[in-house]
Amino acid sequence: MAQNTPKRKIKDSVFTNLFQDKKYLLRLYKALHPEDSNVTEEDIKDVTIKHILVDTEVKVLYQEDEGNIIGQYIIFCKVYNEQRRKYGQAKKAVTETIRICKSRNVLKEYLESKEQEVVDIMMTLFDDEQVLEAYAKDIDDNATHREARKTAKRMMKDGEALEKIARYVSLSMDELKELETEVMQLA
Repeated sequence: MAQNTPKRKIKDSVFTNLFQDKKYLLRLYKALHPEDSNVTEEDIKDVTIKHILVDTEVKVLYQEDEGNIIGQYIIFCKVYNEQRRKYGQAKKAVTETIRICKSRNVLKEYLESKEQEVVDIMMTLFDDEQVLEAYAKDIDDNATHREARKTAKRMMKDGEALEKIARYVSLSMDELKELETEVMQLA
């Protein structure tokens, strides 16, 4: 689940950035409200993305349709997922997503006008995810290290030789010698 969060954040951030532009917000509104064909950008000046999505009856939006803004956004997300699987959390995944979408005429106008901004949004979120992963790994490593020290101390108290202890725990011989000194002082 934690691994899905950054992907979702990246897509949400691009979604928000895309629909902050009234031109694209109007396209979204028209895709969700085809009966309201006379609406203009001026008519939706006080409307937010949240209003459009909340006021709309629940609609299932899984179809790729290059003809409307929602379908294009869905295609963008699918292309991004493919590129992330292929390149991982790398700038290449982002730039390839943009290149492919522009070549397929998917959000082309938006991506051409705000390409660097989209790259920056996506890369910032990649960086955030990498920091969180490194932090989580550091916590895991520290917990593993503490557990190895506890195990080594117990084995020392039971009279086991340092060479034998070294085979069972992931501590250096120097660290084991320091622990041995510590254990002997406490005894």
